[in-house]
Amino acid sequence: MVHFDDSFTNAKLKELHSNEEERFIEETASRLGFPYVNLEITQINPEAVPLIGEKMARDNNVVAFNIKNKNVSIAAKKPNSIEIQKLVQLLQTKNYIVLLHVCSLGSLEHAWKRYADIIDTSAEKKGVFTVDAEETGKMVERIKHKSDVVGLLSEISTTNNTRRISDTLSLIFAGALSLRASDIHIEPEETGIRLRYRLDGVLHDIADMDNYIYKRLMSRLKLLSGMVLNVKVEAQDGRFTFSSGERKVEVRSSIIPGAVGESVVMRILDPSVASFDLDTINLNKHIEVILKQQLKRPNGLIITTGPTGSGKTTALYAFLREVHDESKKIITIENPVEYKIEGIMHTQTDKDYTFAKGLRAVLRQDPDVIMVGEIRDHEVAETAIHAAQTGHLVFSTLHTNNAIAGFTRLIDMGINPQVLGGAVNLILGQRLVRILCSDCKLPYQAEENEKKMIEHIMSSHPHPITIPKPLMLHRAVGCEICGGTGFKGRMGIFEGVLMDEAVEEVIVRDPRESAIYEAAKPQKIPTMLHDGIEKILGGTTSMMELERVVELPHNIGIDNFVSLTKPEDEPSVDDVDFQSHVV
Repeated sequence: MVHFDDSFTNAKLKELHSNEEERFIEETASRLGFPYVNLEITQINPEAVPLIGEKMARDNNVVAFNIKNKNVSIAAKKPNSIEIQKLVQLLQTKNYIVLLHVCSLGSLEHAWKRYADIIDTSAEKKGVFTVDAEETGKMVERIKHKSDVVGLLSEISTTNNTRRISDTLSLIFAGALSLRASDIHIEPEETGIRLRYRLDGVLHDIADMDNYIYKRLMSRLKLLSGMVLNVKVEAQDGRFTFSSGERKVEVRSSIIPGAVGESVVMRILDPSVASFDLDTINLNKHIEVILKQQLKRPNGLIITTGPTGSGKTTALYAFLREVHDESKKIITIENPVEYKIEGIMHTQTDKDYTFAKGLRAVLRQDPDVIMVGEIRDHEVAETAIHAAQTGHLVFSTLHTNNAIAGFTRLIDMGINPQVLGGAVNLILGQRLVRILCSDCKLPYQAEENEKKMIEHIMSSHPHPITIPKPLMLHRAVGCEICGGTGFKGRMGIFEGVLMDEAVEEVIVRDPRESAIYEAAKPQKIPTMLHDGIEKILGGTTSMMELERVVELPHNIGIDNFVSLTKPEDEPSVDDVDFQSHVV
């Protein structure tokens, strides 16, 4: 007997019936005097859902789907019913302002699925949508080394399931705060779930978690970040704030789908960055003099370049603080706004307010100084150039390997080389190197190959300094103060290229990086390599750390430099192969 597969037909009929129901409810809404809402295409605020218990919601065909301050939006199949009116009165006694909507049963069933996510991520003390500030503060006091995170995670695994989720989340953030991590990575793999912290720019494996806690943590983090819980095949971004003692911590979260599961990265935003100034970002004295001269100019474009995580945002905020006074109007266009400075207008891009649209709008606001978070394409570059040519001082960033490449990158974006001379003031290149821990760094007499390397680099330094004899360098060791890494904090190494007649001429005639480099030599600005060697000679970082972030010259007859600069008897720095952790 022939069997027919009518699943497609049934699905189509169900879809038609659903569409017909939605049209009927939409037409009925105007007669009833209530706005219509389709919850299947409306983003549901997870903070609103728990205002009405699941049983009450299902019994009365109602759900709370949005909340802003004390304004609550509720959708009901029969908003005029006595039960719904009683519910509204109950919420009003709690000082809520209720806006009733009409919706279909299909909409309600879609929204009710959120209750399962909320139950899985419920907390005992502070409610579903918070991180336990008290517990996080206690854990911060206990964590001195990354191994402490593993020990506390083992303790938490013995608690009941509901409390375990809340405590694990508190522990993850407490460990990041205590160890001064800039980012938290939770990465699912075939063999387990890996938790990693980025400490001073380098990723460190911290602990492994089980799949049960991972799934519930993902739901909790999505709720905290305002993401859509049931979307697991698309990238999502969000942000949230939590408290640890008296400290308010901003977190920017990003989730992407992977082959095994969703991977989340959380950037911890340190408000102290907004208080940085030129005296605290470790500029070498030659670039500092030039930069301060350029910041006094009323117009032009100043660009910082480097890869992600090289301190470009920190540098821009230092520039803003340097030029900020009551006589200037300063507007920023960022994605997202990471830090706020009083007296400066910060704006944030979204899908309708792009960098290009924002920059054009900002120009109508009569600004003196504009900061554009990043020059990403031709439209933004062209508008920034135009702003710099029409009486505005503009700060921005580019992703390039060095300062000179900033010019070629702008040309690649379609900017006419002939207009760069009248628009660009200065392009900086920068990287971050880790600072040796002052409590445990080990002095040693430089090996012959290290001495040759330093002499070779210093020979091309425009302002060479005397190399001491004997040459004493320092290497990382690791102690309790620095968490066993041998480093504590980071500082910048910088280079720069000024726009002068020689550079402008070569950009128009022959805009190769090598040609621009030769034209800029008379400016006598040290390169990042020169700056790094100076900091090595000053005992603040090591040769191996410098080589981790910039390429050292290998054409001076020194082979296998890395192995030669790390003798076999050098103390192990927490058994970490730093190169394998660089992402």
